Formats: sequence, C-alpha cells, structure tokens
Amino acid sequence: MKSFLNRFATPLTAGLFAVSAFSGIALFFHVASGAFHEMHEWLSMVLLLPFAFHLSRNWTALLGYARRGVLLLPVAATLVAAALFVVPALVSGQMGGGEPPFRAMQLMTETDLADLAPVLKTTPASLLSGLRLRGYKVASTKETLDSVATASGISAVQLLFELLPAK
Repeated sequence: MKSFLNRFATPLTAGLFAVSAFSGIALFFHVASGAFHEMHEWLSMVLLLPFAFHLSRNWTALLGYARRGVLLLPVAATLVAAALFVVPALVSGQMGGGEPPFRAMQLMTETDLADLAPVLKTTPASLLSGLRLRGYKVASTKETLDSVATASGISAVQLLFELLPAK
C-alpha cells in the first residue's frame, strides 16, 4: 500500500483536483448541477487522502516555504476569502441552503408524507399505499421520505425522484 501511495499520491491529487475543478466550474455556472453536485462532494472528500499523503511526502519543502515567509500570504489570503463566505452566514444564522433546487428537495424529503402528498399530486393514503407496494418500510403518513429512505437503505432524493409524477 505504501509503495502505491508513494507512486500515485501526486498523480491522484492532480487527477482528483482536475475533476473537482471541472465539476466546481459546472456547479458555479449552474450547468447540469444535478449531475455534478454529488460527484463533486464525494470526489472532493476522496481528494483529501492523496492530498494529505502528498503533504506528508513534501513536508520538508512546505516547512521551507514557511521559514522563508512564502507560505504566509497565500494562507492568509485563502483564510480571508473563506471568511468572507462563512462569517456572514454565521452572523445571520442562515447556515443551511445551497442552490434553491437542492433546498427544495431537502424540504420535500423532510416533510411529513401527509403534507407532501398534494405536492406529488396524490392523496396521503395513495402515497402511503404506493410506497408500501414498492416495498418501502413505512408505517404512517406522519413519516418523512428521509425516514422511509433510511429504513429502506436508499437515499431520500432517489426515493423522491421515484415518486415524482410523470409530465
């Protein structure tokens, strides 16, 4: 494993960064956000492992940058840029969010089935029986898609997409 990481840490970091950059650009410009959102999140998390290994392999060089003061300005600028996004959200208390379609999906998956049914152009009883017919574990219309999905071992968004009415 160590020889694999020694050999591939930097190429993996570069490849995963390229994917993260490409998907991040697509998300920024709202191009096929549904296709890129989950991939961007997961592969950015995977990027952390080869990045950490890359840092450990190049720690001496990183310390050299720090000793020469070259590291200070880029790190400070990055922290200030991040703070420009985080601090206003912390101060206003509006921590959640994201793009409106994702917020809407989150609201729909966290809503009681009884309240969600009219949005899906059905009745609460029909929604409940339809879920049961599909094999989902659901006891009542007081449950949410989140709880049904968790009990059934799938994602709530996947379940929501299954239930959306055809045009």
